[in-house]
Order: sequence, then C-alpha cells, then structure tokens
Amino acid sequence: MFKKILIANRGEIAVRIIRTCREMGVRTVALYDASDRESLHVRLADECVQLPDHHAFMDVERVLAIAREQGADAIHPGYGFLAENAMFIHACDAAGIAFIGPPAEVIEAVNTKIGALDKARAAGFPTVTYSRRSFSEDEFDALAADAAAIGYPLVVKSCRGGRGRGERLVNDPERLLEVVRRARAEARAIYGRNELYIEKAILPAHQVGVQIVADRHGDLVHLGDREGSIIHSNQKIVEEAPALCLSPERREALLETAVRLARLFNYQNVGTIEFLVDAAGDFYFTEIKARIQIDHTLAEMTTRIDLVREQIRLAAGERLGYGQADVDIRGCAIMCRLQAEDPSRRYLPSPGHLRRVRLPGGPEVRVDTYLYCDSEVPPFYDPLIAKVTVWATDRTAAIDRLRRALEDFAIVGAPTNLPLLMTILRAPDFVSGSYATDFLRESPVAKPATDIELLRRDLAVAAAILHARRHEAFVPEVPEQWATGWHRTSRHIQ
Repeated sequence: MFKKILIANRGEIAVRIIRTCREMGVRTVALYDASDRESLHVRLADECVQLPDHHAFMDVERVLAIAREQGADAIHPGYGFLAENAMFIHACDAAGIAFIGPPAEVIEAVNTKIGALDKARAAGFPTVTYSRRSFSEDEFDALAADAAAIGYPLVVKSCRGGRGRGERLVNDPERLLEVVRRARAEARAIYGRNELYIEKAILPAHQVGVQIVADRHGDLVHLGDREGSIIHSNQKIVEEAPALCLSPERREALLETAVRLARLFNYQNVGTIEFLVDAAGDFYFTEIKARIQIDHTLAEMTTRIDLVREQIRLAAGERLGYGQADVDIRGCAIMCRLQAEDPSRRYLPSPGHLRRVRLPGGPEVRVDTYLYCDSEVPPFYDPLIAKVTVWATDRTAAIDRLRRALEDFAIVGAPTNLPLLMTILRAPDFVSGSYATDFLRESPVAKPATDIELLRRDLAVAAAILHARRHEAFVPEVPEQWATGWHRTSRHIQ
C-alpha cells in the first residue's frame, strides 16, 4: 500500500480523498494556490504546497516535481485537471510514481470519443448516430454537411474531456455556426483543444451511467445504474440511483452491456459507462468516463462501497476481492449539486467570502464540501461548492429527506442555485419521475429571478447577517498543547 499520496486537485473532491486516505493510514500532500490558502483541503492534509497560480494544476512537470520533492509514491488526480491526461500518466510511470486511476492505454482508448464509439460500434454495441470524423476550426463547411446528413436536432461535442464542457444542442442549421463557435471557445479554454464532432440528438432522452470497478487481474463488477437527466448549463445538477427510465428487463440488459463494454476496453480501476435511453427504452452507448465522477456518491450510498478506497487499493495492485453476487444494491439515493451561481445574473459564477455556513445533517444525509464559516469561494474554478446526497428505502422518502436537508442549508456571502434545486424537487414531473433531459429547457423553474424575488433574497441575506453578528460566540484561543489536526499549527504548509 502507498505511504503518501499527492492530491492533484482541490475543493470537495480533495477533501473527499483526504478523508479516505486518513482512514487508510496514508499521508496526504495537498496543492493550493493563493486564493485557496484557507480552503478545507489545505487544513486537512498532512502537508501542503502552494502553486504559483491556478493554472499550475495542469502543469505536468511541476506536479510531478512536487510529488518527488514531498516523497509521494502515488498521485490521485480527482476529476478534471489531469485526471484523464494520458501524457501525465506516462510521465508518472516514467517517474516511478503510481497514478490512481486507469492506465494510460485505457485513457488513450476511451478519451478519443470518436475512436471509442468506432470500437464499440465495430463490436456490435448500439451507439448514438455520430459523425465518423472530427472537425477542426477551418472545417465548418464539412461539419455543416455532416450535420445535414445526420439531421437536426443534433449535439455539437468536444472530442476531449467530459462534464458537458464544449457541448451544445442545436435545433436548426441557422444556429449551427453560432453554436459551433461557442462550443469551440469553451473546449479550447477547458481542454486546450477545440476539435468537435456531432451526434444525432435523442429527444426526449435519459442520461444513464453505470458505475464500474475493475482490477488489473481481470475481475470486474458494476455497482448499479444512475440517472442524470436534470441538466442546467450543461451540468447534471440532480441525479438519482437507480434510474427511473428502465424496466427490470432493460436494466438487466443495460448493466450487462456496460460490463461487456468495460471488458472490450480492458477497463481498470473506477469509471462510468454512459448511455442515452430513448422514450421507447432503447439504450445507446455514448462514452466512458475514465475517472471518479462527481456523482460517485450515489453508488457509494446504495452499495456502501468506498470508491476512493477502491481506487487506491486497485492502483496499488490489489485484487478486487469480491464478485458481482457480493454487491448489494439497496434503496434509492438522490444527489444535488450546490453551485455558487447567481440566479439574477443568468446563473453566472458568484465567488465571494462566506460569512456564514450551516450544513445539513441527520440520518442518511451526506454533504461533500470544502465550505465552512469565513471561507472563500475562489473565482478561478468550477462553481461547485457542495454536493448533498441522501439515501432512503424508497424514492418518495429520499425526496422528502433531500428537501429537508436543503432547507437546513444556510450560506451567507455568495448567491447559490439552492432556490433552483428546491424548485426542482417540488416540480410535479420530478416527483412523479416523468422527466427527461429536456426538463429544464421546457420548464420555467430555471428562469432568472424577478425583481421582487431578488428583493426578498437580499432582505433574507441582510437578516441572516444581522442575526449572525448579534449571536457571535466568543471562541477562546486554543493552547498550543491542545492543538489538533484542525489547527494550522499542526500542519506543515509551505
């Protein structure tokens, strides 16, 4: 087993990884920039190293140099940044530092989305209809010709990465040029590459993922399915497990297909096989997410398997140690993404100083976050600030529990999408389960707030600040000899 792991990430996923490492007795090294100096992952890690700026999270040579200097024998990339960078994995291998994730050859096979679709299609798996080639910036005419041949509506997608970045729906040829320009700009900003391809849009559709866990010895299991069809700004913001759109027969067939696809790509470690499901219940392979995902908490809640622990174990060469019959999938889990986004500004990111934070709790309520009172939401990163995941024996109870948990949430200092999440959980189509990926496009729940709503919000924020100031408790200074892992004095920060 590893002795020290460098976490090449930040925010809630870094906190998540640190906590499992501490349970396993593995020391951790955190990376941070100046804007993140007071972040929770910095406080929790055993050692911390400051980066020159937020761009350095993508600097392969610098991250590896820090790992060597700190004596780390493994690197956990989390998601985003270097998580699916095959060049980085090759560099880790050359440096004798373990990469906690799939090997480079798996990343190379699945990260080129067209290549992955081609391989699945050639093996007889059902895939979405897609362009058989990618298009560079000077090939708009060729892209438009393929779009006409495939037919509208369609989806313009980046050839790299995931999480909805560089992805746009287009309903008619008149908007194609504008959509392509926006998709290219976002893809270039996120991935450094702007090649695009196109897929036939399935409307209405359901986005369903299957969690896969596999070792390097040929053992592989799935941990069930989950649905992420509530999408806002190309991000899944409410997800649940199991998927509602699948009959028992379709679920069995989809899970079997996911396992076969994982074996086709010789998948190792933790990942997700993604599908689109149409109104008739037919499913189509779209891509493989070769990393731990934001919504991994759903599989953890329904199986009680720690996926970060599995990632670390499997990267260290351990066998899976259990088979499909040993995986007990129970109940219903629902997760929502709390984002620092301002409803009054079309949900633009809203960084700021958090004057007050109150996190929900209670039975079967899980909060993954880096927030605490007097913490900062930096302006340089994804607006995700917390995930709330609940579990219950049935979906109705899970919805009730999640509503209560969100009502318990209090954040003063930065606008969030909390009102949107609450509205979704009360929407009749969500409660009944009769929703698809067009839910927020067809629903008024995501519209910007009105003037009166903004006034009410501002008054509520002002009242909360006044209340907090009137009820601030005196916190005595902790003597040095009583200092614990929470206190800065017990941590080595460079």
